[in-house]
Amino acid sequence: MCHSTAITDQTTIDRFYQALLDRNAEYAGTFFVGVKTTSVFCISTCRARKPKKQNVVFYTHFKDALAAGFRPCKICRPTENASESPLQVTQAIELVRNNPKEKISDTVLTAHQIRPEMIRRWFKKNYGMTFHTFQRMYRINYALEELKDGRKLLDTAYETGYESLSGFGYTFKKLTGKTPGMKNENQVILIHRFTTPLGPMFVCATDEGVCLLEFVERRMLETEFSDLQHRLKASIIAGENHHIRQAKQEIAEYFAGTRTRFEVTLHTPGTAFQQQVWQALQDIDYGSTASYQQQAERIGNPKAVRAVASANGHNRIAIIIPCHRVIGKNGKLVGYAGGLERKRWLLEHEQTHLPGDKSEIKKIAGPTGKKKPITSV
Repeated sequence: MCHSTAITDQTTIDRFYQALLDRNAEYAGTFFVGVKTTSVFCISTCRARKPKKQNVVFYTHFKDALAAGFRPCKICRPTENASESPLQVTQAIELVRNNPKEKISDTVLTAHQIRPEMIRRWFKKNYGMTFHTFQRMYRINYALEELKDGRKLLDTAYETGYESLSGFGYTFKKLTGKTPGMKNENQVILIHRFTTPLGPMFVCATDEGVCLLEFVERRMLETEFSDLQHRLKASIIAGENHHIRQAKQEIAEYFAGTRTRFEVTLHTPGTAFQQQVWQALQDIDYGSTASYQQQAERIGNPKAVRAVASANGHNRIAIIIPCHRVIGKNGKLVGYAGGLERKRWLLEHEQTHLPGDKSEIKKIAGPTGKKKPITSV
C-alpha cells in the first residue's frame, strides 16, 4: 500500500488515535483511519475492536484511504456516515418537508432545540446556499405541483405562506425563471443530496426522469448544472419527486449488491451521437468492461474512438449509465470523473456481487497497469 498522502504529524496522530479510542463523534469525518491488519478504513465512531497504534494510518479524506488500498469498513460505513447529515440538519430538513406551506424561522429551529448557526454553516458548505433559500425552493416546488394539479394561483400563493400575489410571483420567477401563470412551461430541475458508500452524491430530475447523478465534488459539476439548465430551459431548485426517490432506492440496492440493472426513467438531453453512446454504455453487462474501441465498434463507427471517449466524458448520470465500465484498450483504468479509485471500487464491487458462479474472479488494473486483486466490499 502507498501511504504518501497519510498524516505524518505525530501530535495530530496522537490526538486522532485518542479520538478513535474514545469513539468521539466530534471527529466523525475529520479523519479516516486505515487499519493495516484488516485493510479497511474507519471513522472515529466505529464500534469495531480498536487496533494498536502501530497498525493504523490516518488520512484527511476517504479518497486518500481508497487510493492507499483500504476499503470501507462494513461496521461504521465511513464514506456514508462521515458525510451524512448531522441529526440537527436532518431534523431541520424534516421540518421543511413536513411543513411545506410554512417558513421555518430561526425561532422555530431554536424551539425544536436546533442551532440556527450550525444549520446555516452546513447548508452553505454542502449545498452552496442558505437554509432559508433551501426552504424557499421547497415551498416553490410545492406550489408548482399545486398549480399543475389545477389549484388557483391566488390560493396557492397564500397557502404557501406569501402575503401577496406579487411577492409569490417575484420569488417564483426568481427561482424558476418563469411566472406562475405559465403553467405549461413551468418545468424545473429538482436537486437532492444523499449519501452512498463512496461519498455524497447529487441527483437531479425533471418530471420526465433523472437527468443527473454525480458525486458532489465531481470536477466540472457547475458546468454540468449550467448546461442542463440551458438545454432544458429550466432552473435548478431543491426538492424531490418520484424519479429521485426511485433513483435513491435503486442506488442503495446497487451498493448493497442486490441490483444489477436499473429501472428508473432517465431524461438525458444531448446530441444524437451522445444518445447513441450513452445507450451503448447501458448495454455493457454488470460486472463486465469494454474499451473505447469496442464501444465505437458497438455503435457501428469503429473510427470514432475519440468521439466516443468525449461522449462518455459528457455523461451526467454516473453508475446508472455505467461509464465506469469502460477501460483502456490495454486494460488500464482511464478517465473517470468520480476518480480512478472510485472506478476501481465500482468494478471490484460488481465482480464481487456477480450473480451465479464467482470462481473466476478477475483482476482490475490500477492507474499504472499493475494488477490489484478483487477484495470484498
